[in-house]
Amino acid sequence: MFEYVTKLQDRITTLIEQNATQMPVAAQWFADAIVNDQMIHILGTGHSHMIGLEGFIRAGGLGNINAVLDSTVTTADGALRSSALEKLPGLAAILWAEQPIAAGDLIVVISNSGRNALPIEFAQLAKEKGHRVIAITSVEQSSQNPSRHHSGQKLMNIADLVLDNCVPPGDGLCEVNQQVTGAFSTIAGCVLINTLVVESQKIALEQGVTPKIFSSQNVDGFNNDAVYRHFRGRLKSM
Repeated sequence: MFEYVTKLQDRITTLIEQNATQMPVAAQWFADAIVNDQMIHILGTGHSHMIGLEGFIRAGGLGNINAVLDSTVTTADGALRSSALEKLPGLAAILWAEQPIAAGDLIVVISNSGRNALPIEFAQLAKEKGHRVIAITSVEQSSQNPSRHHSGQKLMNIADLVLDNCVPPGDGLCEVNQQVTGAFSTIAGCVLINTLVVESQKIALEQGVTPKIFSSQNVDGFNNDAVYRHFRGRLKSM
């Protein structure tokens, strides 16, 4: 077996065990959004944006997930540029104002380090406006490094619920030539998001509500038009 795959399997087991208490709560909050016809807005910067993208308008995904996909912080306009902007105070308020966020919507903020201005301020704004906030972050790495925000806070100090992605400092499961390699944070976040997507559907069905799910566009016999119509205006990047 390849080293990365072996360590990946072990780490995913650890991931689920570490979040055994938090995941049922998060799944219930996702289900509440489904039942109450509210949105789940997911913000991730840099490579963390891929975790939001994992839940956004994709086969098997919830129709009510809106990913905050601004090119300035997704590396699309340059990796170094997006890294610098993630640390810029005030940017969160600009991105927030452009999103179709309504009262009662659920906010998910993803940041492996949890120390930069954008995810911290986005979570702060959400809390100030009365939204529940779920954070996906590395508790170990975040605990070892100081905040880069003037408040001194980190993402995990602000969120109502923290899902620990169990990523070791440096975001690698392996070491080659004395260099950390074999990133885990994206896979960890996608495992958590997809688990919540699946489990929240079950809870919603138990409450008598059928979730609106996107089907694959490449399989004949399925049509997503009704889902698009229902959420039109609430999915910014539709």
